[in-house]
Amino acid sequence: MRYTRLLLLCLLAVNITTAQSLPQIDSTVHAFMDRYHVPGMAIAVTYKGKLVYTGNYGYADTSQHIPVNTQHLFRIASVSKCITATAILKLVEAKKLSLNDRVFGPNAILGTLYGTPPYREDLKKITIRQLLEHTSGGWTNNGADPMFSHPHMNAGQLISWTIDHQPLDNIPGTVYAYSNFGYCILGRVIEKVSGMPYEDYVKKAVLLPCGITDMQIGGNTLAQQKPHEVVYYGQHGEQPYIYNITRMDAHGGWIASATDLARLLVYVDGFPLPPDILNAKSVTAMTTGSEANPGYALGWAVNPYHNWWHSGSLPGTASEIIRAHKGFNWVMLCNTRTDSSFFNDLDGLLWKAVNDPTTKWPDINLFIHGTDHAVMKN
Repeated sequence: MRYTRLLLLCLLAVNITTAQSLPQIDSTVHAFMDRYHVPGMAIAVTYKGKLVYTGNYGYADTSQHIPVNTQHLFRIASVSKCITATAILKLVEAKKLSLNDRVFGPNAILGTLYGTPPYREDLKKITIRQLLEHTSGGWTNNGADPMFSHPHMNAGQLISWTIDHQPLDNIPGTVYAYSNFGYCILGRVIEKVSGMPYEDYVKKAVLLPCGITDMQIGGNTLAQQKPHEVVYYGQHGEQPYIYNITRMDAHGGWIASATDLARLLVYVDGFPLPPDILNAKSVTAMTTGSEANPGYALGWAVNPYHNWWHSGSLPGTASEIIRAHKGFNWVMLCNTRTDSSFFNDLDGLLWKAVNDPTTKWPDINLFIHGTDHAVMKN
């Protein structure tokens, strides 16, 4: 994205204040929401492991006039891939699998559990690393993305159908092609290796060690709305409740608050405090781009300036998490989306504030003192 791929201005000394009020952020967010007709939005900013700012803007439910608050959960769409990558690396650290393990075929992780063997030779060459890097050779996120077809199939049925009917386009490991389906497969790898449902393993191995208890896989329809979940609003005729979100679990199914995502970020960001839930070797692997695409690593977009990020997008949903190289992380969640300039502007929304040495960040750690200091900002 435009801002994250450019060389950052040097992040200078950070000013701290005791007030949970940053008008320059609030005015920027309000202008963005007004321009793109965003009903509700939540942000969270950390600095050197401390939650220094949260903002809750607009409405979680416009018809009921329910304002966004710190507890509200948003669909995070493809930001879910960062979570799945972290879970895979936890299994690697536990020596339950290797990034170079094969996925399909005799003696591979999933064996011949899915589809109809004997498999094609290229399918049997796919590794865990290639699925994480989007270099598995096929199933790209375009008009033929399997994850947006056959809505009544469960994940296992969809994998079987796809590997039988959609052959690979490229030799595994040679070409980057963003693949939601690849992360669906990774979810099943996690289940096979851990012996637990995907969601349960992630909660146990990734979220609970970070102190996160509210993140979960979302439902498909408004009737399946989870407690504290926002309502989603489509634009330009988009329908936000038409996809099988539950089946998207490992590539796009999680719902989370901005604060909980910020908490997850500080435990995988490579900064000294708090200690990461992954070891240094795993963090390096997770943030080293592939040969096919140096700008994408294991579940994260990366650049040479030690910034990591991921965005997410579904009808009625936009999300982005960013780890910047001088100690800042931030999260932005919206309950709508619109045209391409929307995502460029969302990506750039907070860079000015974190680059500005005069920004007076509150002198408080809201992870410790609670987020009751963070109020709705209409």
